Amino acid sequence: MTIESKTYAIGDATVTQVRELALENSSPAALFPAWDPKILVDCQDWLSPGSMDPAHEHAFMSVHTWVVKTKRHTIVIDTGVGNGKNRPFTPGFDHLDLPFLERLRAAGVAPEAVDYVLMTHLHVDHAGWNTRPEGGAWIPTFPNARYIFSKKEYEYFTDPANHNDRNKTSFLVQQDSVRPVVEAGLADMIAIDGREIVDGLSFVPSPGHSVDHASIVLASGGQQALFTGDLLHHPIQVHRPGWNSVFDGFPDQARASRLWALDFAADTGATVFCAHFPETSAGCVTREGGIFKWRFKE
Repeated sequence: MTIESKTYAIGDATVTQVRELALENSSPAALFPAWDPKILVDCQDWLSPGSMDPAHEHAFMSVHTWVVKTKRHTIVIDTGVGNGKNRPFTPGFDHLDLPFLERLRAAGVAPEAVDYVLMTHLHVDHAGWNTRPEGGAWIPTFPNARYIFSKKEYEYFTDPANHNDRNKTSFLVQQDSVRPVVEAGLADMIAIDGREIVDGLSFVPSPGHSVDHASIVLASGGQQALFTGDLLHHPIQVHRPGWNSVFDGFPDQARASRLWALDFAADTGATVFCAHFPETSAGCVTREGGIFKWRFKE
C-alpha cells in the first residue's frame, strides 16, 4: 500500500518517514505464535484496513527509516535492509535494488548531511543502509555521521558462541553493515542506560526482541516521541502486548519491554514512531478499561 510520507512536529524537532519496502505477505498466524483470530471481534473499532486484509490472511507491515531534524542536527534512526546485501537466509531481503537513497534525498536529506545514525538494534532490517557497495567494498553510506549503537549487542552478534540458526543472518549483518563503520572510525558503541545522547534523544533499555534492544525517546519543546524499534511489529500487539512475534529472541523480556513502552506512550501522550507498522507508521496509544488501543496519526 502506497502512502505519502508525512512529517510530524515534536516540539522544536521534526520527524519524517523514508520508506524502503512494504511487507504484505506475512500471515498473522505465522507472525504471532499465539495468534487467535477471535481477537478481531474486539478490534473492529480501531484495527484499520491498511493493517490487515479483509480475510485476515495478511498482516501488512513496512520497513522504513525515521529522519529527525533538530535545530542543530540531522539524525537517522534505523537504516533498513540496504541494497545488494547477501541475505540467503532471508530471501525477501536478498540483493535488493531499491531507490531508498533517492527517497531520502527527496525528503531533503543528502547522505553527506546526516550527523548521527542511531540504531535501536543490529538486525538485518535496521542496519543495512549503514553501508553501500563501492569498488567491491562496503563503505559508510553516511560518511560524516557518528553511528551510535549498543556495545553489548555488537559483542553478542560478533561472538562465535552465539552463531546459531536464529542469529545466522545477524552475523552477516555485522560483517557488511556494521563492521565497516567500526573500521572507518565512525562508530560510538554505548551502554544502553537511558542517558541523553544528542539533542534530547535517549537510548532506553528495552531488551527482549534482541539481547540489548533499545527504544529511543525524543524530548523536545515539552513534547515527547517514542521510537519503538522492534518492540512492536504490528498494531495487533497494542491490543495483545503479551503476544511476541516469531522474531523475539528473549520472550519474557520482550513482553516486559513491550508493556513498558505501551505504558510510557499512554501515560505521556508521546507520539509513537514504529519500525514496521503500515500506513503512516506513526500514532498514539490510549488505555481504555485496562486495554491499550492504537490510533494512526494522519
